[in-house]
Amino acid sequence: MNLSRMPGFYKLPLSERLQLMRERGILSHDEFQMLSSGAHVLTVACADKMIENVIGVMALPLGLGLNFLVNGKEYVVPLAVEEPSIVAALSSAAKLIRAAGGFTTRSTEPILIGQVQVVDIDDASAAQSALLERKQEIIDLANGLHPRMATRGGGARDVEVRIFPAASGHCAMVVLHLLVNTCDAMGANLVDTMCEGIAPLVERITGGRVLLRILSNLTDRALVWANIEIPTTLLAVKHHDGELVRDSIILANALAEVDPYRAATHNKGIMNGVDAVALATGNDWRALEAAAHAYAARDGRYRSLTRWYTNERGNLAGGIEIPIKVGTVGGNLQSNPTVALNHRMLQVASARELAELMGAVGLAQNFAALRALVTDGIQQGHMTLHARSVAISAGATPEMFDSVVQRLLESGDVKLWKAKEIVAECVASNG
Repeated sequence: MNLSRMPGFYKLPLSERLQLMRERGILSHDEFQMLSSGAHVLTVACADKMIENVIGVMALPLGLGLNFLVNGKEYVVPLAVEEPSIVAALSSAAKLIRAAGGFTTRSTEPILIGQVQVVDIDDASAAQSALLERKQEIIDLANGLHPRMATRGGGARDVEVRIFPAASGHCAMVVLHLLVNTCDAMGANLVDTMCEGIAPLVERITGGRVLLRILSNLTDRALVWANIEIPTTLLAVKHHDGELVRDSIILANALAEVDPYRAATHNKGIMNGVDAVALATGNDWRALEAAAHAYAARDGRYRSLTRWYTNERGNLAGGIEIPIKVGTVGGNLQSNPTVALNHRMLQVASARELAELMGAVGLAQNFAALRALVTDGIQQGHMTLHARSVAISAGATPEMFDSVVQRLLESGDVKLWKAKEIVAECVASNG
């Protein structure tokens, strides 16, 4: 059975979608009941324990990205997102990529960097040398603060030391980087604790004063690569032959390589998919955004996170290189029932597997956007899906919903006032 292939899924009533997922074994009986009854939704009482000053809970639609085949494994991908076009575009792109053989991915170990800033140092170079000479002592102290992480194969792995020029009126700064493998945890609290714990030792070694002790969200030691290859025969769209679509996608990506104005929009599209998975799995999408955009500017110029080119077989080849540091264990899984349910649906074995899947999602989202932009334009699909949101806002009932959406699109005015006018006409004609 093709687990992630569910043709016509979006056309089914919600109850039938859930039933199909249960039949496929994606949902257990209890999970089916939770989703059917709404029992999975975060309660105000639980939310009140998560953050301060709670007054309610704000929901986002939870949809599924279908058709994903990554390293030969099928995935049904939960997506928490409000933008209408993302889920449809992802599933469509993944279906085409699946027909071409799917995604291949790889990743580095999930290394997180902790920074310890040392100031008021007379000789920065001597302090740097002293820290490196006692590297193992620093690593051992850090691991002693979290011995269970080391027994799981993680923990502090290395120390790097950087020197920065003096600020006005101050001596040069020394910054120690503690490189920590956080295994399946996001690891922010763990790394912060290690940085706090080694600070007194760092001060004794350098004779300086430790100021900042905190992780870095530029997670360039936790990199993901995803790649696809698509024959031109699969790229043809209506009046556009496959070779033209291939070459146009490559040219569109070339603009994002040289123009930061285009690159910002290009990379935002990538993060449309990555963030939706991050939200669904309880990961810090803000940290992922910071890392991705900083990495895109790592050589001093902001540019595309993806690369598209013609390979030796004449096929369209695409790849993404992106920092993704996520977790599959931790407080969010226990405190938010929907997050826990989504992890069970994903069935990923590790944080690295989740990160690689998110890289594939980002690449698929980028492909979907570029293909739409260079063929019939992205606005047509956006407006079709936007009309659905407008119809809901106008009060269209389930019985009249499809008719209202169709009439909205035909009118050319996908606006709330027009939708209300159509709804009123439907009510009058049925009255």
